[in-house]
Amino acid sequence: MDFLSAWIVSPSALPFLCLILGTQAQQAFRSEPRNLTVRMGATAVLRCEVLRASGTVQWVKDGLLLGPQRSLPGFQRYSMTGNPKRGQYHLQIEKAQLEDEAHYECQAGQSESSQAIISTAVWVNMLIPPSKPYFVVNMATPWVARAKYTVTCIAPDAKPMAEITLYKDGVELTGAESFTTSSSTDKLVNTHAEVTFTALSSDNGRQLACHAQNPALFRPVETTMTMSVYFPPQPPVIVGLEREEVKAGRMLVLECVSYGGNPLATLHWTKNGEVLSKTWEVDVAAQKSSSILILKISPADNQAVVCCESVNLVSLSPLSVCRKITVLFEPAEVTLLGSFTSVEGQELNLACYATSSNPPVQIRWWLGYKELNTTGATMEEGDNGGMTTMSNMTHRVSREEDELQLTCEAFNKGTHFSKTQITILNVYYPPQKVWLDTPSPDVPLRSGTTVRLICFSTGGNPTATLTWFKNGKVVTDALRPTSFDRSVARELVLVLTASDNMATYRCDASNKAKKTISAHTKLLVHFTAVSMKISTKQEKLRRGQGITLECQSGSSNPEASISWSLGGLRFQGVEQPPRRAQFGGVSVHSSLSLNLSSQHHNQHVICQAYTPVLAERANTFFKLNVLYPPEFSPKQPAQVQVVEDDMATIPLLVSANPEEVSCIWLHRREKLVKEGNLRYHWSEQSSLEIKNVTRKNAGVYTVKCTNDEGVNQTSVMLDVQYAPSVKAEKEPVLVNLGETADLICVADANPIISGMFSWKWLGEAMVELGEETQEDESGLLTIYDVTRAHAGLYQCTADNDIAPPATVDVQLVVQFKPDLQKGAQWRKIASRGDGTTTAEVVCQAEGIPRVDFTWEKNGVRMDFANPRYEEQTVREGSFHTSRVRVVNVSAALDYAVFSCTARNSLGEDKLDIQLVSTNYPDPPSSFRQIGFSHDSVTLDWIPSFNGGLRQRFRVRYRWDQSVSFLYVDVFPPGATTFTVTGLQPVTTYNFSVNALNAMGESGYADNNAVLTITTKERPDLEEVPTDDDSFSHTVLMFLMCCELGASGLPVYLTVVFTLVFGVLLVFNSLGCFLRLRWKKRRGKTGSKGGNVLDGKKNEEEGSSQSTVSNSNKYESREKINAAAQRTLLVDSGSETDSNVYESYAAESSHYYYPTGDYMPPLSTLPEETRRHDVTHLPVDTNSHLYEDVRDGGLNQDILASPLPSPPFLFDHRLSLQRNEWRAFPQQAAGRGRGVRKPQRDSDLPFELRGELV
Repeated sequence: MDFLSAWIVSPSALPFLCLILGTQAQQAFRSEPRNLTVRMGATAVLRCEVLRASGTVQWVKDGLLLGPQRSLPGFQRYSMTGNPKRGQYHLQIEKAQLEDEAHYECQAGQSESSQAIISTAVWVNMLIPPSKPYFVVNMATPWVARAKYTVTCIAPDAKPMAEITLYKDGVELTGAESFTTSSSTDKLVNTHAEVTFTALSSDNGRQLACHAQNPALFRPVETTMTMSVYFPPQPPVIVGLEREEVKAGRMLVLECVSYGGNPLATLHWTKNGEVLSKTWEVDVAAQKSSSILILKISPADNQAVVCCESVNLVSLSPLSVCRKITVLFEPAEVTLLGSFTSVEGQELNLACYATSSNPPVQIRWWLGYKELNTTGATMEEGDNGGMTTMSNMTHRVSREEDELQLTCEAFNKGTHFSKTQITILNVYYPPQKVWLDTPSPDVPLRSGTTVRLICFSTGGNPTATLTWFKNGKVVTDALRPTSFDRSVARELVLVLTASDNMATYRCDASNKAKKTISAHTKLLVHFTAVSMKISTKQEKLRRGQGITLECQSGSSNPEASISWSLGGLRFQGVEQPPRRAQFGGVSVHSSLSLNLSSQHHNQHVICQAYTPVLAERANTFFKLNVLYPPEFSPKQPAQVQVVEDDMATIPLLVSANPEEVSCIWLHRREKLVKEGNLRYHWSEQSSLEIKNVTRKNAGVYTVKCTNDEGVNQTSVMLDVQYAPSVKAEKEPVLVNLGETADLICVADANPIISGMFSWKWLGEAMVELGEETQEDESGLLTIYDVTRAHAGLYQCTADNDIAPPATVDVQLVVQFKPDLQKGAQWRKIASRGDGTTTAEVVCQAEGIPRVDFTWEKNGVRMDFANPRYEEQTVREGSFHTSRVRVVNVSAALDYAVFSCTARNSLGEDKLDIQLVSTNYPDPPSSFRQIGFSHDSVTLDWIPSFNGGLRQRFRVRYRWDQSVSFLYVDVFPPGATTFTVTGLQPVTTYNFSVNALNAMGESGYADNNAVLTITTKERPDLEEVPTDDDSFSHTVLMFLMCCELGASGLPVYLTVVFTLVFGVLLVFNSLGCFLRLRWKKRRGKTGSKGGNVLDGKKNEEEGSSQSTVSNSNKYESREKINAAAQRTLLVDSGSETDSNVYESYAAESSHYYYPTGDYMPPLSTLPEETRRHDVTHLPVDTNSHLYEDVRDGGLNQDILASPLPSPPFLFDHRLSLQRNEWRAFPQQAAGRGRGVRKPQRDSDLPFELRGELV
């Protein structure tokens, strides 16, 4: 290609190039694109057709290549169309936009056979229609007729510019001026057209239209607006008032109408210049405004001018129309003037007055049916433009004209209406006779008696008025008169008093005829004293002084006697001779002398007058106002009790006269001040209140009270009771073993009550508390013969019945001489003596006070400066542990007796510990039974020296008829309590236990002792044996039969038994499989908490597990420290239904698999039998006679596993099968078949080898 390019640029090479190309031709344009004008939104096609196209054909827009692909990716609206086989590469632009206006070229790129060709550049011209035109006109204020306005129409964003035409109501407006401005978008312009015209009233509501047109539009775009032109309305007219005269009381309806105007006119009514209504309605269709005025015509409307005005926003002045109203009306009232009552024979002067009316009225007089003559009549101007009329008349009356109607009639000619005023004429004449009905004046009447006096009168007009008089004064409380047959009677009811004695009662009869007649009588009345009065000459009364009281009784008839009383006591005064008094009675006088005390204050001294004839008494009292200094009530308390934090109230019961007492409170000789202390509150004579009282407020409070008569004081003890607080008098309390301990707690409380102290032991074990006593505020617990079990925390509680009780803990420390742990497991420690290992000799002592250790080796004090020996002492409470680390143990140098001596101030203790070579373990001890049932036995033992290696245990047992022993390994391996299950009821078994480690096994516990146990009977309610039990028994029977067969049974019997038990094994396996599936389904919904109680029970029975260590510290039955035990026995690991051992260590947690759900393949198998030095094994040659668990085997893996693994859960009572052994490949290695097969030292790992000394 470089060669060809060199020849292309050289004209001299063209002939040579033609020779090389031969028949290949140059590409050329068949058709080239042309300039194109396109409306916006249309589809534009630029044609390009290439002959013999061999190069890449592309389009260029303003110098930018659009790409060779026909879909032109990146340009959504662009694509190349046409048949490419015919060389058609037309550029199609869909939905053309303004941005498509540009120069375009069609290019065919260079190829091997042709040069590149480029078409003529063409221009795509876009036609953009204008946007919707809009008016720019000032419509903020409405147009007014006959004013000139300029309207502008704008057609924005067009290309080319738009032509604008303006129309008014379809008629083109001439004289419009047009110009253009730049648009906000490039290449587009805005066209403006302005026209000025004069607004006419006829233009209102017409449309103003703007049309915009350019080549991009097929039809012009249009916008319109409706013109609103304001012009004034026409003058109004009033409809509904045909005549000017209108009768008063008529409802007049007037309508005011105004036509035209924009906006339509507003209307309002006025009467005599006062606005009546501003309400109107508009009818746009009829182009009118109307207003209705409803007037109720009254006389005040006479000669009134009613106007209607119309106006709108452009009216130069209001237009109005007015009408005058004449009102015809009657007089508002007709009034009769003068007196219409008279004594017979006198003349009446009367007048009749008619108020203003239009026209004036005429007046006539009538008496009964007789018309009377008028003396004269006058007229004057009245209200509302009318006239008033007055008529006078004089007439002499007689008795016969009494109660006739007198009528005044006023007639109006305009309204043809008469109005009258009627009254009754009364003629008076005097009564004829009067008399009385009363008691006889000579009969005495008792005071308080009710008597009736009746007065009668006849004749007269009007009926006589009866009036009662007492001693010439009118009696106002007489009953109402009673009239009958032109007669009248009036009764006077009297409740006799002293004033009625010899009083004159008179009755007068009179009426309006002004003539009076009367009658009279007298009464004799007996009465007690009318008044009582006590007086004294002393102005002020004081305590300790004397007083003389004078009692004066008022008038009584007959004479009365006087007596005195004070409280419940009666006194006889000094009387003087009686005197004449009012109401015809006599008056009596008496005096009394007293010595005054404060108790007489406010008491009443009563003076009483007694009349024997009437057996009645009259009395009065004198209230003693005795002045005395403050005195405290006998009920004033001397002591007040209150509970702390409550509000204390110290009552103040004080009395004094004058009562203005000033009191101050003193506490501890200091005056209490309310200001600044919100806790104290009291008034001058009220109780003292102390809020949130505390024990500091207790004590004597003195109140000192003062008034004008003197000073007095009293004291009150405030006893603040509070809940106890308690503290130990001594803590901790140290006491030597066997001595007496005194634990004392001291309480701060009020009150101190008997039996307020109680003691409680806070330890776990039960101990017997000592003697509890109390000495005042101290509680004492005395413990005699103190033992180590008494050591610990004691709680003293003080309760004085005021909550809350208080407690304090007192630590009792029992001091005793050191006591070393001396079990068999503490006396030995094993280690290899090859100089490569480290041994740790442990000595543990319990003692208080501090225990110090000294060490000897073979009786010689050890020198810890030697780097091979290190000593460390750890103290935890009363336990002291000393550890001696022997580095690079040598059999020759270190296999010795280490002596540990523990000392404190109370004594010492010594223990010899032997360091020996690693060996098989010592036999366990204290082998015993702790429980049994019909099918299980629970055993317990104490481990001994483990030989320096981790040890485990194996239980051996047999029943009476068995010919060999059965063995079962204890699981977990370190457990010292184990339950053997699957036993037969009422069967005697012999049990033994021994220990095993990696070097061998020990003899059986307690010098090969055998524990004989007979199981219980099966319960009456037999439970269906589980599949596991039946399967285990089947296996056991099968193995026993195999052993018997091997011992000498015929071969055919052995074969039969083998087949039978083979079938039983198949069925049992099938049953176990179905049962496991059922358990799994139940386990998904079952509860997991059922075995915690079992675990607690086993723990209470003493189950324990040992902890294997590299030191000489082993499990024993010694209860070292129950509180320090950190392992929670959730469930016994040796029970078939147990669950989990969970160890709460500081940083880790170990889970032991429950034996009920899991047991490693260590089942009970028959012991091998040896005959003639030949060992006979069971029939199954692939089974194991016995499988023990090494330290590195299955058990160790299980213990290290943090969580159980469900697929590997087995029952320890199941026989071992081949597939079960394959599930645990680690177990197959290193297993021995013999029970006591000895191991050579060379068979052990190197780290377990040692030297025997």
